[in-house]
Amino acid sequence: MTNLLELNQLSKAFGAVRVSDGLSFALAGGEALGVIGPNGAGKTSMFNLITGTLDADSGDILYAGKSVISLSAAARAKSGMARSFQVPQPFTAMTVFENTLVAATAAAGLSIRDANGHCLQVLDQIGMMDKANDPAGSLTLLERKRLELARALAAKPKLLLLDEIAGGLTEHECRDLVATIRSLRQTGITIIWIEHIVHALLAVVDRLLVLDFGQKIADGDPTAVMADGQVRQIYMGIDADA
Repeated sequence: MTNLLELNQLSKAFGAVRVSDGLSFALAGGEALGVIGPNGAGKTSMFNLITGTLDADSGDILYAGKSVISLSAAARAKSGMARSFQVPQPFTAMTVFENTLVAATAAAGLSIRDANGHCLQVLDQIGMMDKANDPAGSLTLLERKRLELARALAAKPKLLLLDEIAGGLTEHECRDLVATIRSLRQTGITIIWIEHIVHALLAVVDRLLVLDFGQKIADGDPTAVMADGQVRQIYMGIDADA
């Protein structure tokens, strides 16, 4: 398969703190990559570097075979990158539908007419049609997490970046979310998912990447990665078979 995304020796530091330290990996189109690591490992910083909200000190990012390192965050979004945030940040005074409409018009570049139908399809896919006219500020945590996903999908991404979207959910809610993300894989979308709930990742991803202090510790088959001694030490107390 052709690589959709490549990080080549990507580095970023804030003073003595290195949030990305020569990070390199490639992701094929249609692949799902899970990312784990302790707090402060550089996981969200990696997303910020990929999407352009944080400038790299050195290295390169190839997307669809072309360097995007000099592109703005807006340009990268329009090229097909979309993300959810660890803490949901909807426009609380706007409805659920209006939140998705912003993404469809601003990022995907759709006309209002085309965006209307597209957003309704996304809300139906995510299971939020019954909340379409509700203010985003009235949503529960699970519903806000789903809206984060809906807004990202409304942007018509080729690359979907999910940042701890299962965090704070009950076991039942987590299962529902995993089922939704698994269904998205059937569309051929490429996914990078940062998550502390490892069993959720293992139900979805093809590969597992482990970061620590901005460096790649392991990358490969999820079962093999979770059996790695160094990974077990970093993730002490987490049962790979949970």
